[in-house]
Amino acid sequence: MTRATEAFTKLGLAAVVYLVLLFGLVPLPEVIQNKIVPVFPWWSLVTFGSYSLGYLGWHVMNFSDCPDAYTELMGEIQLAKTDLTSKGVSL
Repeated sequence: MTRATEAFTKLGLAAVVYLVLLFGLVPLPEVIQNKIVPVFPWWSLVTFGSYSLGYLGWHVMNFSDCPDAYTELMGEIQLAKTDLTSKGVSL
């Protein structure tokens, strides 16, 4: 099964469970049925957005996961400085 198929299967299952809860086919306490179930999609969207921003921010802050690329880039910078200095550009 591909990742897309797996994701759509899980999304479809979640949608069916939500619709069953929304239409009251499964008996729930009235407070949950009237106050929590209708806003659950918005809550899950906000939660997913918060998680995504936190994940992105953490990985931007800890950008040191490519030490080989860092050493390669520093070598290229040093090579460019040497080349520019040999052509008379002061750095």
